[in-house]
Amino acid sequence: MSQKSYNDKNALYLIPTPIGNLEDITLRAINILKKVDVIFCEDTRIASLLLNKLEIKKKLISCNNINEDIVKEKVIQYLSDGSDVGLITDRGTPIISDPGFKSVECAIENGYNVIGLPGPTALIPALITSGIEPSPFLFYGFLNSKISKLKKELAELSVLKYTLIFYESPHRIISTLQSMKEILGDRRISLNREISKMYEEIYRGTISNVLQELGGEVKGEFVIIVEGNKDNVSYDNMSIKDHIRKYIDLGYNEKEAMKLVAKDRNMSKSDIYREYHNRSD
Repeated sequence: MSQKSYNDKNALYLIPTPIGNLEDITLRAINILKKVDVIFCEDTRIASLLLNKLEIKKKLISCNNINEDIVKEKVIQYLSDGSDVGLITDRGTPIISDPGFKSVECAIENGYNVIGLPGPTALIPALITSGIEPSPFLFYGFLNSKISKLKKELAELSVLKYTLIFYESPHRIISTLQSMKEILGDRRISLNREISKMYEEIYRGTISNVLQELGGEVKGEFVIIVEGNKDNVSYDNMSIKDHIRKYIDLGYNEKEAMKLVAKDRNMSKSDIYREYHNRSD
């Protein structure tokens, strides 16, 4: 059964907030913040700073990655009582590498309206200023914090022709770029630092160029735009055994490696298994 949405009933509003410059907030976002009866927020202290600047007073309830499994029931309780509910995160658009998905999922499952407002998010300004082909693109968000898993993720992304978009923190940016160069090759990238803030900067060039320009101490939050794989990927000159060993060298076990090779070559896993073991030393 289909579900009609955006009727006149109360709703859960997903409200983007500025990622830097306060002027980035929309008039609609301000009006909805005034309208809702309660606001669920990632950090009540940060939310209070924003609302105080906007001269808005509302009840605030913490909703973050740690407590959302429990707090989502409070969201439903407010909605069932007929209240309009707002959901914001510290910066940017809820759910985009931020909390909020579980609350939205629960609200939809219980038949309530969920309304998302357009507004600030770091990935789009970074993409349109990158000078790298904007479409199609794949937004990945944060890579895994463990370097071995990060490299596995990059290996799986390496064959895609899509422009790739990542978020990264200052204490990991150098090692992440080094891993990208190792796994993806020395591709063109655009690195945006502190989007919409006072010290906003953009670095453009190959990964090697950008690493050299960054130098030693690095501060700020980053968005990385990476050019997609422009090569016509062919495995004709690589044996299946070497192809599998390539993934094993990146940290995959044999079963995982065979699965990836089957995907790369558009072959069945059983055919890859048979070919590999028939030709193994």
